[in-house]
Formats: sequence, structure tokens, C-alpha cells
Amino acid sequence: MSESAVGKLYLVPTPIGNLEDITLRAIRVLKEVDGILAEDTRVTRKLLNHYQIQQPLRAHHAHNEHASTLKILEELAGGAQLALVSDAGTPGISDPGFFLVRACIDAGISVETLPGATAFVPALVNSGLACERFCFEGFLPQKKGRQTRMQALAEESRTMVFYESPHRLVKTLKQLAEVLGEDRRAAVSRELTKLFEENARGTLAELATHFEQKKVKGEIVLMVAGKPVVKAAKKNKYAID
Repeated sequence: MSESAVGKLYLVPTPIGNLEDITLRAIRVLKEVDGILAEDTRVTRKLLNHYQIQQPLRAHHAHNEHASTLKILEELAGGAQLALVSDAGTPGISDPGFFLVRACIDAGISVETLPGATAFVPALVNSGLACERFCFEGFLPQKKGRQTRMQALAEESRTMVFYESPHRLVKTLKQLAEVLGEDRRAAVSRELTKLFEENARGTLAELATHFEQKKVKGEIVLMVAGKPVVKAAKKNKYAID
């Protein structure tokens, strides 16, 4: 991409599993930018090699983003065109990106976000739970604040969407069952778009039992139905009080 007075940061979604799940526009941008910022360069290199993309690649992740952001802002201010990618999906959604985007906006540097892959949308639509209204909760706190967060969701009427790690899935299902009730409907999607994709549906108790009996692997999206809304019965206008 040709240099301008001020550069631009592109947020480029990458496949969450199947390498074919990337847009033609994303491939073009990755081939044209001056450099690519990656959460894990080893993961991103596989994607770039697959599409014969040879642009310079360097790390920008949760452990170095504060230090690297200043350097990135200098490059963008000088006219550089840079792309930010995460290991999978859209940058900034439970992945590095927010801090850099905010810094660019504060500095008056243009940010352009491409549409593309993200894990929770196909998982939610495939769950069979209501998806006209939902709330995205990302990862629950691992320790401090975990129970407080769950208790705060006890009255939530919208479908709740969480990301979870394999080794905490059963624990989370059981804890949510204690707070929301064992019979609350839920769904778990893991390894989306990959060879061993699994979509399991049932109550929180049923799902806890199901995954307790197997070794869980892969990236996980957990959907939980909201609290049923009890509608007040309409009063019969002819009834005698």
C-alpha cells in the first residue's frame, strides 16, 4: 500500500479453524500492508504460508502490547499501513487489540476493521437458543470475582455467551447449574470449523455429565439460556374484584 501522510491500522479477522474461512479482502490487505502484527507469529505464519503472504511479521500480544504500541504509533504516524491479527477470529474479541485501537483513535490515526470470522456467532446461531437478544460475557474470572459475576447473571433474561477453556468447562457448567439451576438449557460448541467439531445441547446438568465423561479439547463457546420472563396475565375486564 502506498504511503500517506498518516498511515492506517487494519484489524483483519483470521480463520478460527478451517483455513478457507477468510475473505478475499482480508487476503488482499495482508498482502498489501507494510507489516503484520500477530498475537503468536508461529500460528499466523502457517496462515501466511498457506496463502503465500510474505509481508514482515512481528509479535503484538497481551504481554508486550503496552511497550510495542508506542513503536507502532510512530510507524503509523509516519505513513505505515499495518494489519493486526489474532491467532483466530477477530482481534479485540477476548484477544489483544482494544488497547492499540484506543491508542490509535486518541492519536487521530485511522482504524479500519474488516468483517470476518468469529467463534461466538456461528455457535450462538447453532445452539437453538434464542439469539435475537443476547449478551457476550467472554471468559469468566478464574478466581477473584467469579462467583460474583455468576450471581450477577442470575436475573439475566437474554441468552448468555461465554468463552471457556477445556480444563475449566465442567467446573463452569456445574457452578452455573448451582446459580442458575440444573435444568437451565445450554449448548456447548467446540473445535468449530475443524475436523472434530462438536455441538452439544441440553441442560447444564446434562452437559456437565457429558463432558465429565470425556477428555475435552479445543476452543469452546458456551451458550446459556436466559432466565424465563414470566408475563403477567391480562386482567379480565369483566371480572369482579
